[in-house]
Amino acid sequence: AVAPHVPPPPAATSSDEEDDSDSSTKPIRSEKKKNPASLFQTGGDPPKEKKTKKKAPPRAAESEEETPETPQKNSNKKGKGKKSKKPKEERPPSPIIEVDNLEEFVLRPAQQGVTVKCRVTRDKKGMDRGLYPTYYLHLDNDKKVFLLAGRKRKKSKTSNYLISIDPTDLSRGGENFIGKLRSNLMGTKFTVFDNGVNPDKANADWSNVRQELSAVVYETNVLGFKGPRKMTVIIPGMNADNERVPIRPRNDNDGLLMRWQNKNMDNMIELHNKAPVWNDETQSYVLNFHGRVTHASVKNFQIVHGSDPDYIVMQFGRVADDAFTMDYNYPLCAVQAFAIALSSFDGKLACE
Repeated sequence: AVAPHVPPPPAATSSDEEDDSDSSTKPIRSEKKKNPASLFQTGGDPPKEKKTKKKAPPRAAESEEETPETPQKNSNKKGKGKKSKKPKEERPPSPIIEVDNLEEFVLRPAQQGVTVKCRVTRDKKGMDRGLYPTYYLHLDNDKKVFLLAGRKRKKSKTSNYLISIDPTDLSRGGENFIGKLRSNLMGTKFTVFDNGVNPDKANADWSNVRQELSAVVYETNVLGFKGPRKMTVIIPGMNADNERVPIRPRNDNDGLLMRWQNKNMDNMIELHNKAPVWNDETQSYVLNFHGRVTHASVKNFQIVHGSDPDYIVMQFGRVADDAFTMDYNYPLCAVQAFAIALSSFDGKLACE
């Protein structure tokens, strides 16, 4: 299992400087670090019609935190707001996030420089919930704004999770269906789709066909799935306007997984989970989740880009028996991050 790293108590210092209690293991960051946004740019054709983003009045979820999280919004240290916090007993909540239009919000990439902090709860109540629990995603702050719900479909040959923007409607046909996660027969590879249609039902210009938002590949290691898992996450790249390049495969041989297997990485980005470090003292593998994860679990992970392992694209980890935190940064959207988290719950992988 991957345990959260708990730094030793900081020595009393007179100034308010960054707590470096666990910096012995970290290289000193050079100031000339690449802007994280450039890691995800692949070109792609900018979309033909520009959607205007309506600025809604902030229906914000205020959080009572005095951390340097919010002022950091427009600084260039993208997503790095977490670094300078002293380890707190309390889980740092989400900065103020505006959810004006839920359907738009959950498919929109996180704003650069803002970590969207969420909480996933697993509900196993009811007749068959042990096998088919429902998972709920909320913003992790005082208002607990609901974002998404997901559940495995019952009559499906492979694992197939429906993702909905209505916690009470998890039907495929409903208008609240926003995406799905589908696994291969082995349960080791997953693809995340939006709510577009199957290529068989394409209209003339193909614009209604579903997009692939992400793919996840789990590798076994020498310990089977007993040690830390190895995950590869493939996502569409971003164009010059910082919008997701649409990937609409015409058939199953043209999807993210096949392109990745054939090393055709046009307009695609490959991410990996950060390898946890073995800690002799605790006899466990550890990762530093900056106070956001409190329980050791094989499901805990952080997703990073190979060129900048300090920029956490997404992290996920356990805080209670059926509660987990899920934090994501640009360029992921809520549906991508939630689906990646759902894949880690899947039966063939769960080996705790």
